[in-house]
Amino acid sequence: MLRWLLILLGGVLLVGALGLAIGPFFIPTAPIQGLETAAEVAPPQSRFIQVESPGTDGLKLHYLEAGTAGEGPTFVLLHGFTFNAFTWNRVMDDLARQGRVLAYDQVPYGLSAKPVPGEWSGPSPYTKAAALDHLFAFLDAQGVERAVLVGNSAGGTLALEAALQRPQRVEGLILVNPWVYVNRPTFPQWLAESPQMGRLSLFLARQMGRRAPLLELSYAHPERIDPQRRALTLIHTRVRHWDLAWGELFRQSLTQPVNVSDHLGQIRQPALVLVGASDRVVDPQDSLRAAGALPRAQTAVIPDCGHVPQEECPRAVVREVEAWLETDTSP
Repeated sequence: MLRWLLILLGGVLLVGALGLAIGPFFIPTAPIQGLETAAEVAPPQSRFIQVESPGTDGLKLHYLEAGTAGEGPTFVLLHGFTFNAFTWNRVMDDLARQGRVLAYDQVPYGLSAKPVPGEWSGPSPYTKAAALDHLFAFLDAQGVERAVLVGNSAGGTLALEAALQRPQRVEGLILVNPWVYVNRPTFPQWLAESPQMGRLSLFLARQMGRRAPLLELSYAHPERIDPQRRALTLIHTRVRHWDLAWGELFRQSLTQPVNVSDHLGQIRQPALVLVGASDRVVDPQDSLRAAGALPRAQTAVIPDCGHVPQEECPRAVVREVEAWLETDTSP
């Protein structure tokens, strides 16, 4: 009996392995048809700027702006995974009372460039290093020497990486439910670059990009999501090649561990960590832990609010930022 069970188990494993090897080839790779350019989709408040990116002729970034350069700080707002610059539109005007405010779509989200394989040479524009390069290229193109980086979720990770890499460019940090203590698997390069993994990444990107499941999960009260918010979150789905670009980003992420938590003690800039008490994406205790590891961090907990308080509880976010700016340890 044991022999037959082992034979049966071996057969099941063989069928499963064949399914994993062959199944992905049934996922179509042709781009979605009938889509528009970012310029055709952009609402009136949208702006675009060309930035340098190694191995390309430059990439066009979409951004929003409020306020003007003056005596106050320049805030650069960094959205999280699958979101875009519009996630900040409910706080930008209020923050503009303090200084200049810039929010841009990281590549390939929102209305920013969506390069596909064959449109660059050398390193991929979808690596962690490329995201940092794009951030500093954006600052350079905007004439910003130093900025207060405001990052939500994975945008908080990007802000922390920037503070570690070029501390002289970062005046301060505002981290909104930062995605710091990440427990996700990474894969060897050969596996991530396999045709099967490329197709699986494309399938996952299409599923997440079309439905924005993280939007629902990111609210403590999803009924607060109105049709306009949903449309802005999904604006990328109207832009040509969004699915191929997202698929390539997802594939690149398979090989890149997030280890910024190992270096938090090296960050010397003043920081404010905002924690949504009802966050279902990043455990609030993880955000508090990150705040405790930063040498100059203050913490504010926003009650009855989820992962994107800049959308769900914008007044509370602005109130806490204004209070932080008045303290002696702020920029």
